[in-house]
Amino acid sequence: MPHEESLIATLAMGLGLAFVFGLVAVRLRLSPLVGYLLAGIALGPHTPGWVADVHLAPQLAEIGVMLLMFAVGTHFSLRELLAVKGIALPGALAQIVLSTALGAAAARWWGWPFGASLLFGLALSVASTVVLLRALEDRGALHSEDGRIAVGWLVVEDLATVLALVLLPVLAGALGGAAPPGPAPQGTELWRTVALTLDKVALFVALMLLVGTRVFPWLLERVAGTNSRELFTLATLALALGVAFGSAKLFGVSDALGAFFGGMVISRSDLSKRAAGYLQPLRDVFAALFFVAVGMVFEPLVLVHHPLEVLLVLAIIIVGKSAAALVIVLLLRRPLSTALTVAAALAQIGEFSFILAVMGRDLKLLPPQAQSYIVAGALLSIGINPLLFRLLTRPAAAKPSAGSAVRT
Repeated sequence: MPHEESLIATLAMGLGLAFVFGLVAVRLRLSPLVGYLLAGIALGPHTPGWVADVHLAPQLAEIGVMLLMFAVGTHFSLRELLAVKGIALPGALAQIVLSTALGAAAARWWGWPFGASLLFGLALSVASTVVLLRALEDRGALHSEDGRIAVGWLVVEDLATVLALVLLPVLAGALGGAAPPGPAPQGTELWRTVALTLDKVALFVALMLLVGTRVFPWLLERVAGTNSRELFTLATLALALGVAFGSAKLFGVSDALGAFFGGMVISRSDLSKRAAGYLQPLRDVFAALFFVAVGMVFEPLVLVHHPLEVLLVLAIIIVGKSAAALVIVLLLRRPLSTALTVAAALAQIGEFSFILAVMGRDLKLLPPQAQSYIVAGALLSIGINPLLFRLLTRPAAAKPSAGSAVRT
């Protein structure tokens, strides 16, 4: 098929099936993400029927990653995170360590090398902010104290994952993956390379905070003064993709990190809600394509050939992570309602797990079946999560805590 027709066909079939399967998922009271993943499975090379362009789909998915990260940045509030830092920061970091250890132990038991096991465990340790926000909105608990703690917890997870995305390409060779061109750094040289990478990230962050916080809001105000919705939408999209692309080319950091900080800088503007609102339709479209692209690499036969491995992955996600979070929150002397809310919030994986899996595949760190295990775990956990959320948070709904007043 000619390249032009392949692009149109991939977009048409991808979005069409994402809509159909997403609608069915919502009718079944599941997250639409489940439908998007199923649409990708239907379009992938591992199922019969028409196969989407396996080269174009990842590129379209990359735009989805940038817009997803930009959206996370626009909703990131340093003030709100600091308000719950006493529980979100130590709790999330401790839970990431414990959950990563569980996933890594399972992978080592299967005979995987250390680097692959570590990355696999990390991918299972981070939950989906999209799924959590939908669950909290459905229960009207988004602005409760427990809801803010759960969101803050996942923001810390997101930031830790962004840091991992920055360091993975540098550490890939040392972890047994595909090293960057040139001699692989060893020992002291490796730490110098890591330090140089972090210095570039620090320089990028400093420029964004010192320059971007002044230039980007000023630019949006000038564009808003034209009273042109089209120009304002275009300016927002150009900032999101431009900062992501520029950060990768000029500073060697990930597109995801650049998009995140672009969104965070925009969030400090009075026009941030308008910018996020105008960009949301495009974000939703390309985010759906991202999940479709992830579904395309899933091999359904993994459920037949490796059912025990998939069940173990699901157990780590639903039981291991939730139990770890529950114990951590109680040890931090928080009420049971908060512990149950956080435990339910973490009993799933989503977009960041996929991003880590895709990067692990590209860096030749993860074996081919790893991505199928992660997608299978995401499909099952996202499908189960609404029921689990209702069961675990029912006591909290019956007896709201004193700190659950709606934020003004």
